[in-house]
Parts: sequence; structure tokens; C-alpha cells
Amino acid sequence: MAETTVVHLLRHGEVHNPANVLYGRLPGYHLSETGRQMAETVAKSVAGRDVVALFSSPLERARETAAPLAAAFGLEITVDDRLIEAENIFEGVPVGNGDGVFRSPRHYRHLWNPLRPSWGERYTDVVQRMKGAIDTAREAARGHEAIMVSHQLPIWIIRLAAERRRLPHDPRRRQCGLASLTSFSFEGDRLISVGYSEPAGALVKRPTVPGA
Repeated sequence: MAETTVVHLLRHGEVHNPANVLYGRLPGYHLSETGRQMAETVAKSVAGRDVVALFSSPLERARETAAPLAAAFGLEITVDDRLIEAENIFEGVPVGNGDGVFRSPRHYRHLWNPLRPSWGERYTDVVQRMKGAIDTAREAARGHEAIMVSHQLPIWIIRLAAERRRLPHDPRRRQCGLASLTSFSFEGDRLISVGYSEPAGALVKRPTVPGA
């Protein structure tokens, strides 16, 4: 019988973002106090699991979310650049409730193709790098569990691909809350299920910046 391996994709916690911008890959965006509480809550919720490997996006908010997990399991954090947030032309632009980009005509030239999408990294490229990162984690934790801290869009896109759904989507309909876990279960190398949970859901303040 094939061994079971679980790879959990953890979205980072809430970020201190008083200007309410789409921060994307910009440096200097750290967890808020609530975000740190979220990270601690997630670490406590999975403390009894068989986690033997821990990976993180290189961005500050992801590494800070991973820190309580590293302490709980006595693991080193392996930074994997493939887990980084998707590229986005609108980094640094105030987005409000998601409509700030549309207030300036100069942005319209970037919005011509939502299927690619034309404003950032191609969805197919995100799938390729996230699949590679998951494969690495599965090998590192074979027969056990791994946690990978990443970002909303990459996590949601690889889930859509794994469930054989269309990649173009409405960002408002993503099931990937702050500090949520999207869990991929494998028998050997075969994906058998995808689960979702929000161990820090009680701390989430809605609405949040789409794609953050």
C-alpha cells in the first residue's frame, strides 16, 4: 500500500498595510499584531501533526508566519523562491476594496486579457513553479507532512489546477483566507484529495485586500 504524504499550503497572516496598497513582492511588509497572533494560532492548531519539513516564500510576511511553526516543530525554515507572490504590475497601487486600479485610465492598457492575466505573471507559470515546489516538499516529507508558507494567488491557482478547474477566476471568490491551510494529500506521488481549513479564522477582519 502506498505511503501517504500531506503537503499543507499556508497563506501568511495579516499584514500591516495602513496605505491599503497591493504590496505584492514589495519588501518591507511585515505581519501586523493580529497577523502574528494568526501565525501563533496556526502553529498551536497543527502542533500534534507529523510535520517534518517547513518551507517559506522569501517575503517577510511569509517567513514571519513560518517562525512559530519552526519553533513548535524544531525545524529550520527552507526558503523556496517558487513560493513567492505572483508578479503584478499594480504593486504599490492603492486598491481599497479592489476597485482602486480602475480609477485611473492609465491602468486600462494592462487589463486587456484577464485570461493570461495581462497585468502580471501568467497563471500557467504560477502553476509550474508551485507544482515544482510541492513536488520538492512531498519528497522531503514522504510518509509524513510538510508545511509551505505562500500567498493567496499562488495557493489558489495551484488548487484550481489540481482540481482541473479553469485558471481564470474572480478574485473575490477565492477560498484562501488569511492564515488558511490548503492541504494536498498524496498516496505515493498521486494526489488523492485537497482539503481546506481556517484555524485562525476567528481573527480575520473582513474585507481584506484581494490577492494580498
